[in-house]
Amino acid sequence: MEKETLQPSSVFECFAEINKIPRPSKREEKMIDFLRRFGEGLGLPTIVDETGNVAISKLATPGYEDRPAVILQSHMDMVCEKNADVDFDFDKDSIQTYIDGEWMKAKGTTLGADDGIGVAMEMAILKATDIEHGPIQCVFTRDEETGLSGAEGMKPGFMEGDYLINLDSEDEGEIFVSCAGGATTIAEYDFPRESAPEGYYTACVKVRGLMGGHSGDDINKNRANANKILLRFLCAEMQKTDLRLADIQSGGLHNAIPREGYAVVCVPASFRDTLSADANLLLAAVREEFSATEPDVSIELESKPAAAEVCSKESAEKMLLSLLAVHNGVYAMSQNIEGFVETSSNLASIKLCGETVRVVTSQRSSILSNRENISAIVRAAFILGGAKKVQTGEGYPGWATNPDSVLVKKTVESYVRLFGKQPVVRGIHAGLECGLFSVKYPHLDMVSFGPTLRGVHSPDERLNIPTVQMVWDHLLDILQQI
Repeated sequence: MEKETLQPSSVFECFAEINKIPRPSKREEKMIDFLRRFGEGLGLPTIVDETGNVAISKLATPGYEDRPAVILQSHMDMVCEKNADVDFDFDKDSIQTYIDGEWMKAKGTTLGADDGIGVAMEMAILKATDIEHGPIQCVFTRDEETGLSGAEGMKPGFMEGDYLINLDSEDEGEIFVSCAGGATTIAEYDFPRESAPEGYYTACVKVRGLMGGHSGDDINKNRANANKILLRFLCAEMQKTDLRLADIQSGGLHNAIPREGYAVVCVPASFRDTLSADANLLLAAVREEFSATEPDVSIELESKPAAAEVCSKESAEKMLLSLLAVHNGVYAMSQNIEGFVETSSNLASIKLCGETVRVVTSQRSSILSNRENISAIVRAAFILGGAKKVQTGEGYPGWATNPDSVLVKKTVESYVRLFGKQPVVRGIHAGLECGLFSVKYPHLDMVSFGPTLRGVHSPDERLNIPTVQMVWDHLLDILQQI
């Protein structure tokens, strides 16, 4: 499959334009300006609110003037993750895409199809002159990935419509009608320094090659967490070899399962070979434990010049043991929906900066009381480990299923008519902006769907090309039928 033959061509042409525009979360100014100029260039009413959300409206095509208004919504920002050996500046460089069979990928970085492909579909509809639809408002929110601040900052009245179709889901053939709420819990530990003991060997322990993924939707897929593997090694060696910690930089974004991390450690020179042997033993154990999901995991040791300073032994031990105890992964499955994750937590990052180690975690649940409970459990581990500061943010709400939804009914009927099979109607264990919209616009009838994406929030992100055409056909049919 060549780029020139991608269908629908109008959508992929728009996606190519989007990938030229830097759009990291919280730094979407260039994308906001691009969308504003895009809407104004088409002669369509275009507004940008004080938060930076963009709305472009389009009148109904002839014969559809009496139809209810439909809001199409996607987020303009993207997760910016790259492989460690890739030279790429997300504030300047264009995403470099390529085709691998039926998949579109990026060269060593996230692809940005989450949610750039949704943005591209909206742009293609706004440009089109041969699509039948009622009144449409295309809404592009900012900063969905790192706090939902675009949706949070949107004031009632910015969006105008009766129905909302969110184009930010990742499994074609699945219609999402609810989502989890979530919150971020952050801890800070003191890192009191002292001179490194004499006669100690210094090495960098690296955990790499993990699959990673979305900390919500992929949390039940038995993928390893680089932070947890690194902590497992450090805590074991601390008891066995008198390991001392000089540095730790592990994990990445709060909404991604960590793929890699490292720590600089010192051990008595007599334990140098023990350290290496134990790293190999742990690697063998991890490969067995995650044999189906982490074939490329590696644990490597690299000799370093002798460290001048290390963390005090007592402080490092309390901190690392408490982080080892922090819950990571699925905490509870739904009692009402078979196979659906209800509550989870992700140990996202552990970073030393100056005299402080900052730890970021995220908790999700479709039940508010259970989200509050898992956040309390995580905080308890931090507090018992001597963290000097522990705080859970306000979080964001979930989106409850509407059993009387007209839009869901129409969406399912359209799918069956087009493809001759029933779609899966379910909730998603991730935050969707629909949760915030349900609070600000309680009258809105909402649904979420999109083409198939895999490896989101990681450099392995890929878009299944044939499903883009399916979602496009489905979306256009709904606009005709609603």
